[in-house]
Amino acid sequence: MIRVTTLSNPRQAQAFIDYMKSQGVAMEMQLQGRAAELWLADDEELARVEAALEIFLQDPLHPRYQAASWHSGTVGRGHFRPQPASWLPALRSKAGPLTLGLTIACVLVYILMNVLGDEVVMRWLAFPADQSQRAQPWRWVSHILLHFSLLHLLFNLVWWWYLGSAMEKYRGWLPLAVLTLLSAAISGLVQFHFSGALFGGLSGVVYALMGYVWWYGEKNPGGPLQMPRGVIVFALLWLIAGYFDILGIAIANAAHVAGLAIGLLMAFWDTRRKTGAGRHR
Repeated sequence: MIRVTTLSNPRQAQAFIDYMKSQGVAMEMQLQGRAAELWLADDEELARVEAALEIFLQDPLHPRYQAASWHSGTVGRGHFRPQPASWLPALRSKAGPLTLGLTIACVLVYILMNVLGDEVVMRWLAFPADQSQRAQPWRWVSHILLHFSLLHLLFNLVWWWYLGSAMEKYRGWLPLAVLTLLSAAISGLVQFHFSGALFGGLSGVVYALMGYVWWYGEKNPGGPLQMPRGVIVFALLWLIAGYFDILGIAIANAAHVAGLAIGLLMAFWDTRRKTGAGRHR
C-alpha cells in the first residue's frame, strides 16, 4: 500500500474513499488523532487518485461525493465516533523493529549504567580511545547507547521515536540503519577529535534524522516525511545555545553538527535520485 495524503476532516476523507470506490479504486483510511491518512491499495492507480483528489479538494461538498457515500452506506453509521485513547498501543504501532530495538537497547544500557556504574559500562561501549580499541568495531556505534541522566535519555528517545519511526515506516529500515550507523560513526569521530572518548548519547543520530527529515520534506512537499520549520529552528537554536554554554551543561556540540550534516547530505542524495515520496508496506 502507499500513502496518498492526510486530511484534517475524517468525514471528508471517507467521502473521497467512497467516491473512489464507486470508480473501482480501493482505498482505506487510518486515523491519526483527529487527522485521517488515505492509503491506496494499488499504487498503479496513484496518478488517477491524485488527479481525482485535486478536484475533490476544490469542492469536497459536491453532491457526487455525498451520493457515493449514500450508495456505499457509510453515511450516518457513526464511523467517526471518538475512540478511547490508548497511547501505549499507538506508540508501539508507529515503531518499526529498528526504532523499537534501539529504544530498548538504550533503556537497558541506561539501567546497567545505574547498576554497575558509568565507568564499567563505558569500558565496554565507549568510542575507541586508542589503537587497540579501534579494532573493536562495535565501539564506533555503541557509544550512542550511553546516556548519563534520565533527562538525557528521555530527550533523545522522544526525538528518536518520533523521527526514526516515521523514517522507518515510509523509507524502510535499511535507509534508517544506514543513516544511524553513518551518523553514529562520523559524529563520534568528530566529537572524539574535540573532547576525547568521554561522551555518549543518541543526539548525533537525532540531529542526523532532523536534517534528513527536514530536507526530504522540503523536496517532497505533501509527502509523509515532514519536519515543521519551527522544530528545525528550535533544533538550530539549541545547537547555538550549546556552543555558547548558555545551558550550563556539557553538550556534544561537534557530534550534533556532524550528525546534522550527515542527515542533510543523505537526504540530498536520496532526493536527487528521485527515490519518491512514499513507500510500499
